[in-house]
Amino acid sequence: MNFSLYIAKRYLFSKSKNNAINIITGIASVGVIVGAMALFVVLSVFSGLRDFSLSFSNDFDPDLKINPKTGKSFQVTLAQEDLLKRVEGIVSYSKVVEERVLFFFDGKEQVTYLKGVDANYTKTNLISQKNIFNGKWLTPNTYQVVIGYGISQKLSLGLFDFNNPFEVYVPRKGKGVIESEEEAFNKTILIPVGIYAVSEDLDSKYVFCDLSLAQQLLELNPNQVSAIEIKLKPNVDETIITQNLNKIFNYKVEVKNRAQLNATLYKMLNTENIAVYLIFTLVIIIALFNLIGALIMMILDKKSNLKTLFNLGSEITDLRNIFLLQGSLLSIIGGIIGLVFGTIIVLLQQQFNLIMITDTLPYPVVFSFRNVFIVFITIVILGVLASWIASSRVTKKLID
Repeated sequence: MNFSLYIAKRYLFSKSKNNAINIITGIASVGVIVGAMALFVVLSVFSGLRDFSLSFSNDFDPDLKINPKTGKSFQVTLAQEDLLKRVEGIVSYSKVVEERVLFFFDGKEQVTYLKGVDANYTKTNLISQKNIFNGKWLTPNTYQVVIGYGISQKLSLGLFDFNNPFEVYVPRKGKGVIESEEEAFNKTILIPVGIYAVSEDLDSKYVFCDLSLAQQLLELNPNQVSAIEIKLKPNVDETIITQNLNKIFNYKVEVKNRAQLNATLYKMLNTENIAVYLIFTLVIIIALFNLIGALIMMILDKKSNLKTLFNLGSEITDLRNIFLLQGSLLSIIGGIIGLVFGTIIVLLQQQFNLIMITDTLPYPVVFSFRNVFIVFITIVILGVLASWIASSRVTKKLID
């Protein structure tokens, strides 16, 4: 192998007497470099778009969320809350109640979620801190609500509008014939004090109110909730905490992290990432046909040299390894150069925002060693495979 490697390096870094072979080898090298650079830049862009897309749900969703396995609500006793506070790794938790209800304002109506939250919600979720578009967050134990920007637009609803009441209608529990509106709905007048803005979908999803008000409208007990949202300390083991939470609630709940809460979104982003990777890998495969052609041309050009080496006692396997190693080295070096150029492009975009989507929004990119590893391994595997295909042309029949 040392003999084959020595000859391969000589062939790689020395020019051939045939200028056509030099040109073909140069084109193959440029193809590997550009392919590696393009694949890395595209993966970095999709990593940036992935983080950008998830940033909206990450601001809105908790690290962990406890939901009932059956039904829409579950009981939380004082003993369970005490155990919950003692779980190592939990920063804070918030009890919430969610239900789809009817909102009415100035002749317009909207069916969406009423979400009751307790005072700890501001410690658990970022929406109350960074996503308030106008106004302020609600005050506990009041009729104040925070609405989404989309709901505000659909209902033409502003803040502190005392001329037109903002009403909520919640279907009442029970059986039998309904004879009046009072028997059909629990209703009350709400006071919008804030508007949040996260994304188009989320801005039309929730109206936030105080937990006790939501429990009263939904006819729930004070210790009855729809879910518990939890904020974790950085770098904690979610699996261990999930096991502890299941023990606290006697395995009658299901605990989901952000990926599980947004399974469809994560699946879509992962599918897009894999599709782009496969497309650009196909481009690299096409570019590596140049490498195969260059190596075959090199084999034909060095035919007399190979015959001499064979007559001096070299095995056919050693002669094949020369071109296998030459092509592999060219792929590795080209991949490294391409990654260097790609890294420079990505870091320049991160630092100086060279390409903008809008006047205020730069194209998101993320430098990741994971992407470096993926691109390098892809180039090496495909380069070795292409070199093996070309080197298999070295046979005893060719030399004879």
